Amino acid sequence: MVEKVIIMGAAGRDFHNFNVYFKNNARYRVVAFTAAQIPDIAQRYYPAALAGELYPEGVPIFPESELARLIREHRVDLVAFSYSDVPHVEVMHKASLAMAHGADFIMIAASYTMLRAVKPVVAVCAVRTGCGKSQTTRKVCTLLRGFGKKVVVVRHPMPYGDLLAQEVQRFSTYEDFELHRCTIEEREEYESLVDQGIVVYAGVDYGKILEKAQAEADIIVWDGGNNDTPFYRPDIHIVLFDPHRPGHELRYYPGETNMRMADIAVINKVDSAHSSQVEQVRGNIATYNPQAQIILATSPVLVSEPERISGRRVLVVEDGPTLTHGEMPFGAGSIAARAFGAKEIVDPRPFAAGSIRSTYHAYPHIGFVLPAMGYSSGQIADLEETINSSDCDLVLFATPIQLTRILSINKPAMRVRYEYEDFGSPTLQEVLLGELKALGLV
Repeated sequence: MVEKVIIMGAAGRDFHNFNVYFKNNARYRVVAFTAAQIPDIAQRYYPAALAGELYPEGVPIFPESELARLIREHRVDLVAFSYSDVPHVEVMHKASLAMAHGADFIMIAASYTMLRAVKPVVAVCAVRTGCGKSQTTRKVCTLLRGFGKKVVVVRHPMPYGDLLAQEVQRFSTYEDFELHRCTIEEREEYESLVDQGIVVYAGVDYGKILEKAQAEADIIVWDGGNNDTPFYRPDIHIVLFDPHRPGHELRYYPGETNMRMADIAVINKVDSAHSSQVEQVRGNIATYNPQAQIILATSPVLVSEPERISGRRVLVVEDGPTLTHGEMPFGAGSIAARAFGAKEIVDPRPFAAGSIRSTYHAYPHIGFVLPAMGYSSGQIADLEETINSSDCDLVLFATPIQLTRILSINKPAMRVRYEYEDFGSPTLQEVLLGELKALGLV
């Protein structure tokens, strides 16, 4: 008897789970995806050319708000929860909704969805969005190349456009960003790695991506998204923790899973968090994964001309996902503004245009900062209008890319960057080298 399935997702993990768990399994019939978290990713189809022989018409994608109706109308047997950075209690609310309408509810174990590579894999994941994966991935790549290894990065998916065109994406130049019509979020993750001379893969079909990536790499670095588990089985699993959100490592799905799976646990931002917060995180790691090696790290803010901030009324533009589903009210830009003597952090909300105004309504915890939302050309235009309308002396961009390459703004601007830095001993290099030696890789 065929089970009817709905996959709840956010344009990433949901497609991967479909490809590796449901696609060619005649026991199941996926009748729909639902979409959440990311704007404008519903009301489209997972295309037939990617869906396989069992789905000659593809699979429709609906807003998550229609889940109950879809369960009833299709008499769905099973709902598969397939996205990340969600509070445990919220996952159970969604489970209760599904079960109340007659469907079973599952979360598929990482072991069933991690593909096995023929080349070694080092995974960089986290327990929440905004813990510092990006700069840690850059540091890991630098270290591995220093050990004489050719590194290729495979990034967690962000296919928010034409899914067929995004099946397999390879980035090695800035022209590739234009070719693949990258959103701001995508460019934030890819640009700094390409600047290092590293090839980055992403897309929809991570089986095909793996074949191509391991053909040109000595070691694959899995660069995780949100707090999701890796799509490839890691030989070394590095997980980031944020002491500004102590206890979240026990309260969010699937971040707790990452914590329990970690080989190396990196507690980041220890220089700007209270020591009691750091110790709370350390204690949770020791309790729930005592085998993990713990490293302390910082992400110091780097500004080329800090004197320009002093005494100025500053508009701070922060990384979008860190503020939205990462639930952080501030980021590196706010830290830099305070550290270098800004007269005022200007509230952008009175100037918010269109979809940016909607973002503040959807995420009311966001403070006096502007999330760099850019999932579509319209949203990028709204971001630009919001900045240009704001009453400020200086714009501080604290996103991983130089947004002035994308936006045309009418105010002075400067960039705040941040990099991984060890805090005491052991260092990431020492621990990573030890793991590589134990595996016979160096």
